[in-house]
Amino acid sequence: MPRRLMTVLLAALAIGVGLDAAADQRTLALDPARTSVDFTLGATLHTVHGSAPLTRGVVVFDPGGGAASGEIVVDTRATNTGNAKRDRDMHTKVLVSDRHPTVVLRPRHVAGRLPPTGAATLTVHGTIELLGREHEVSVLVEVIVDGTEVAIRAEFEVPYVAWGLEDPSKLLLKVDPFVIVTVAAEGTLSAAGVSAALPSSAQDQSEP
Repeated sequence: MPRRLMTVLLAALAIGVGLDAAADQRTLALDPARTSVDFTLGATLHTVHGSAPLTRGVVVFDPGGGAASGEIVVDTRATNTGNAKRDRDMHTKVLVSDRHPTVVLRPRHVAGRLPPTGAATLTVHGTIELLGREHEVSVLVEVIVDGTEVAIRAEFEVPYVAWGLEDPSKLLLKVDPFVIVTVAAEGTLSAAGVSAALPSSAQDQSEP
């Protein structure tokens, strides 16, 4: 077989595999208006409750193989606990939100089966970027699928002191070295775009 013909066949096979993979992918787009990100910090005198808004959240994943990508981004500048002085200290000393305005969850793998409809519990493996550093996490996520609509809920601990953030404890006030984060979100599920699986050269050729 001529080398040129072999090259063409191999390229066609690679594109075909890419198309099959893309056909199996799903995209979950979270709606910031229907998403809440809350956190709880235990302390000796009282428990601090706070929240932060979702800026955007898009996750592309393969229901069969589990590979995932995308970003779930939270705006640290709008983090609020309802106490002006405490919030000022939190932003300037702990979150340093003027220099690090976001916290980003980047999924890498989803373990478990997403049903066509009904409830399931999945495990999302990935990283959280906090103050410019990435940390490995595994989060249990409860999912309810209703057609193209998806509701999710997750609760997990963030060991912020171990991750390099300042410990806000004082002489008479001790706080936990971790916060409990609770995410409740709704979004839409759709098929991922086929073009994402094509090499750039193939995409260029497909354009008019």
